[in-house]
Amino acid sequence: MRVVIAEDSVLLREGLTRLLNDRGHEVVAGVGDGEALIAAVGELADGGALPDVVVADVRMPPTHTDEGVRAAVRLRERFPALGVLVLSQYVEEQYATELIAGSSRGVGYLLKDRVADVSEFVEAVTRVASGGTALDPEVVAQLLGRSRKQDVLVGLTPREREVLGLMAEGRTNSAIARQLVVSHGAVEKHVSNIFMKLGLAQSDTDHRRVLAVLTYLNS
Repeated sequence: MRVVIAEDSVLLREGLTRLLNDRGHEVVAGVGDGEALIAAVGELADGGALPDVVVADVRMPPTHTDEGVRAAVRLRERFPALGVLVLSQYVEEQYATELIAGSSRGVGYLLKDRVADVSEFVEAVTRVASGGTALDPEVVAQLLGRSRKQDVLVGLTPREREVLGLMAEGRTNSAIARQLVVSHGAVEKHVSNIFMKLGLAQSDTDHRRVLAVLTYLNS
C-alpha cells in the first residue's frame, strides 16, 4: 500500500516510515503539519497517484490543537476513497466522532501510547487502507460510555453492546468470537439482533455493519 505520514515529531515520523517500508509498503510522503498534508495528498492525486491511506497526528503545528484531524476531515471530503488513520495522545471524543461520522469506510483512531504491537499497528493501517475501521478500545469505551445514556441503544443487551463495541474496533465476526470465547454462530446471531434492534434492514446500497457502528458512535 502507498502511505502518507503526517507527524511533526521527526523521530516518530521517520520511525513509522522505516517500520512500514521494512514491511513492503511505500511511504510516498512525510510531512510535519496539516497544510503540508493537504498539499502533499493533493499533489499526488493530481498526478494520478492518490495514496491508499494517510496516517496523521491529531495535533500538529502551528497551534498543536486540531490541525491534523481537521486536515484529515478535509481530505476525506475531497477524496472519499482515501483511508485515514489518526494518532492521538488522548481520546478526543469530538474529533473522533467527527472523523468517523464523516464517511462510512476507511477510518481509524488509535492512541499513541497503546500502539505498542508493531504487527497490530501495521494490520490497522492495512485495514483502514482497504476500507475497514480501526478504533482503539479506549476510544470505543469512552464513546460507548456516552452512548449508553442515549435511548437509541436502550434495547441492546449487555452482550450485544459488547459485540457492537468490538465491531467498532474493526474486528471481524471470527475475531469477536475468539475475543469473547464463543462460537462464530453466536456472534452472527448477536450481530443480526443488533441490526434488527437498530432498524438496519438488509440493503444493497447500505453497509449495515458500518451503519451500526456509526449509529452508536453518533448517539
